[in-house]
Amino acid sequence: MAAEFLVMLYEYSPLFYITVISVCFIITVAAVLGCSDETESLIPVPERKMVQVTNPFALEMDSTAGTVIEGVSLRPYCLEDCVLSCFWGCGVQALQVAFQSHQRELRLSTPELFQEALQLSYLHHQSFNVQKEEKEEYFTQMPPDLGVTDFGLLPRDRYPLVAVLTLANPETRDNYNIVASVTVLHVPDDKYRLSARILFQYLLTAHGNFYDLKPLFMSADNSSLSGSTEPSTSTQGVEPYPEMPGEKGEESDSEGEWPDTQGKDCVVCQNAPTNRVLLPCRHACVCDGCVCRFQHCPICRAFVLESFALSNRPTRDIEEEDLSED
Repeated sequence: MAAEFLVMLYEYSPLFYITVISVCFIITVAAVLGCSDETESLIPVPERKMVQVTNPFALEMDSTAGTVIEGVSLRPYCLEDCVLSCFWGCGVQALQVAFQSHQRELRLSTPELFQEALQLSYLHHQSFNVQKEEKEEYFTQMPPDLGVTDFGLLPRDRYPLVAVLTLANPETRDNYNIVASVTVLHVPDDKYRLSARILFQYLLTAHGNFYDLKPLFMSADNSSLSGSTEPSTSTQGVEPYPEMPGEKGEESDSEGEWPDTQGKDCVVCQNAPTNRVLLPCRHACVCDGCVCRFQHCPICRAFVLESFALSNRPTRDIEEEDLSED
């Protein structure tokens, strides 16, 4: 009887049949989307395994930096005696070729090798001997007789200044996996008045890899942790440069102990220390317990591919220690 009734409705009202099909389609789509969301939330975020290395180099630019004509002051801080090499007007393409040479066969572990790899594609070269753990400023300037007041309009084919730190003594090079630090700096000139700043920093390893040194985006309570310029035994925040064939041989990140002060500022639960860095966005905003619940960063909504720990102590241990202190 019901079937006859439905057939009669279809014969007299095709709109009824279309409505039934639409309702079934909506219910099916809702069921499929609900299952996919539930499955996605259960997928754990893969954790990147970190390797502890020692970075012997650090370099900062004077906050009151000058211009191309006036020169700039650089303050290196090294764990060993180093050589600071400044290349004014370094060719962009020449620097990339030098990195490729380091990866393939030529290890740029000395100032002479780096200078040779640039193939004289720079306007002026100046070098300084930096003593171990000193914090003196070194002033570098292009000679006025070169008559260079700018590096042209954008896009440019030269970086204003490239500063390279290398170990001075051969016997100390075997003690560090990182053999050179390359810092690309912008210095204002007549054509481009953007304030002086560090554009990129790269670390070169003894195995022929080079890594782009990037900052971690810490919360306000931990802002002091990411602001230190002194070299540290655990190089947090080092991410591989876009991969070349055979490059992904090792990771330069560390899973060593982070400084002691960690606020209870997980943006999700607000009840545990921030202990996870999300990659590739590099936001340090969640704890060990909440990191597996998200496929997107709670701060910038970027898709999370991997994560690593700021400290190798689990969250439960930290919480138990806090309770015992209370």
